[in-house]
Amino acid sequence: MDKLLDFSGQVALVTGGSRGMGREMALALAARGADVIITSRKAQACEGVAKEVQALGRQALAYGCHVGKWEEIDGLVNAAYERFGKIDILINNAGMSPLYPKLSEVSEELFDKVVGVNLKGPFRLMALVGERMAEAGGGSIINISSTASLNPSPTSEPYGAAKSGLNALTRSFAFAYGPQVRVNCIVAGPFLTDISKAWDMEAFTANAEQNLALQRGGEPDEIVGAALYLASPTSKFTTATTVRVDGGTP
Repeated sequence: MDKLLDFSGQVALVTGGSRGMGREMALALAARGADVIITSRKAQACEGVAKEVQALGRQALAYGCHVGKWEEIDGLVNAAYERFGKIDILINNAGMSPLYPKLSEVSEELFDKVVGVNLKGPFRLMALVGERMAEAGGGSIINISSTASLNPSPTSEPYGAAKSGLNALTRSFAFAYGPQVRVNCIVAGPFLTDISKAWDMEAFTANAEQNLALQRGGEPDEIVGAALYLASPTSKFTTATTVRVDGGTP
């Protein structure tokens, strides 16, 4: 194995790790030697991925956590450190972007949930884990953002605003916990995960063919290369930045 992509002896925490891009990143890290904490709202779904990690010969912890609720995040972090004693890699991947008929019908509850999962939760996780990483002498934090944070995106205004905030937090935390901890952000384009099941795929395909350089949506495993780069020593001079993995979105 290339030593730059050898994560033996390291521990990774992946939120939203039970499916889609989170699952792919968790398994990619495990395949290269990392032990992995998989968390999402449904503990049972996390247990399925944990078994896949264990089948690769690595240790895994499945933990149910709503990352929009700080008391649950505190429990997650405590459980992770009790089990492994450290976290070397944190990937804030959990997100939500519910559909709504029009802006005036976005309820306060929905708005708060979107901000909670996409922004408030990552803030708390970075604060708790980043501080311990800095005290331990190193670590890598990767936030998964969206092109909705950069370009106007109809029907996802709260989501785009929350992800814009996550972009800003990426830079802030890089300076707060540097030089020991590197903090970076992957700006993801339209990936064909479970969320895409609610899309009008005919309209999406037509739009992708016209507006995306690659003329298609991304497959979940196509996020892995950027994540491994940012998690590994290969990117040791990369921090406080965003990397677009978006199929050539304008």
